[in-house]
Amino acid sequence: MWYRPEMNDGRTIFVFGSNLAGRHGKGAALDAVTYWGANYGVGEGHCGQSYAIPTKDKDLCALPITAVRKYVNKFIKYAEANDDLKFLVTEVGCGLAGYSATQIAPLFFDCPNNCILPDEFLEILVHRSHAKAKKVKISH
Repeated sequence: MWYRPEMNDGRTIFVFGSNLAGRHGKGAALDAVTYWGANYGVGEGHCGQSYAIPTKDKDLCALPITAVRKYVNKFIKYAEANDDLKFLVTEVGCGLAGYSATQIAPLFFDCPNNCILPDEFLEILVHRSHAKAKKVKISH
């Protein structure tokens, strides 16, 4: 799934993977600058109609998954507090940062309903939910 610039209706936020230096030169980060109001030099949080989730450090090296989790949790709290907005989440961390969807998708498990996740993330989360349900059912 990819989000088109015409989806920017003023209440929709494009969520992308970033680096802490805010150098948005490739991938979804470049789209965030070009179409969604992200600012060069802003590597975290809400800016324009975008929200940056750091997956790389200031030197453009991948952050540990524990650090990415911290930033995703911060985003989830932001989305919960801004339930009047719709958040279009890209495959954060699955491009230039080098993580797989199976590593990143579970971090978004507790996203509120105003977050639209990529299809690949949804497939992983649904599979994970069914696996948990089966374990609970078997243990009873």
